[in-house]
Amino acid sequence: MAKVFEKTKMLTDAPFHYCPGCTHGIAHRLVAEVLEEIGAEGHCIGIASVGCSVFAYNYFNCDMLQASHGRAPAVATGAKRADPSNIVFAYQGDGDLASIGMAEIVHAATRGEKITVIFINNAIYGMTGGQMAPTTLEGQKATTCIYGRNPEINGNPVKMCELLATLTGPSFIARESLADVKYIVAAKKAIKKAFEHQMKGDGFTMVELLSSCPTNWHMTPEQALEYVRGDMEKLYPLGVFKEV
Repeated sequence: MAKVFEKTKMLTDAPFHYCPGCTHGIAHRLVAEVLEEIGAEGHCIGIASVGCSVFAYNYFNCDMLQASHGRAPAVATGAKRADPSNIVFAYQGDGDLASIGMAEIVHAATRGEKITVIFINNAIYGMTGGQMAPTTLEGQKATTCIYGRNPEINGNPVKMCELLATLTGPSFIARESLADVKYIVAAKKAIKKAFEHQMKGDGFTMVELLSSCPTNWHMTPEQALEYVRGDMEKLYPLGVFKEV
């Protein structure tokens, strides 16, 4: 019998620890498949952030470094500059990247560091119990805004792709969704393009992936995916925001 599908070599056999309905696992799979397709095996370094994906080093079958909260772009910069022949990626959530790590991501991007950042936006702090994140939607409830995010009190949501696309250093900035098969296919293409830009030495690349968090949104997995396809995609439109 012909084999038509198999697990990518760039993922280990460790079971994912993520909650049912969480799309971190899909994101891991896409990144790993792309790394295998571009021939990164043996010369790839991943940077695990602090957040739900803190144990990413258990899942990717490549050298992994653990960064302090928000510092993944800085660690990735060091790894890439130490040996530019390696493919280097950071894997970050919205609290890690857009809150405590805002300075690191902005400065890595504007310097044009030749790294790739995979940015998981589920609009909430997942690992620490559901606090409001920089990306939490207006009206969305969290443990630190129990009546819903109010821009007059909590400020407006941060749109990272739009922000970083204004800088000179990035070569590829895109946002895709993990809410259904069509978008997952598009997400993989964007991730591959980001790594290809890195391999050509073009500059900083980032792919934002809209992700679900049924546990902290207090929804079923099906409801959470509908929330991504509806409310999240209205605020965070999909597409390429910069490519040079």
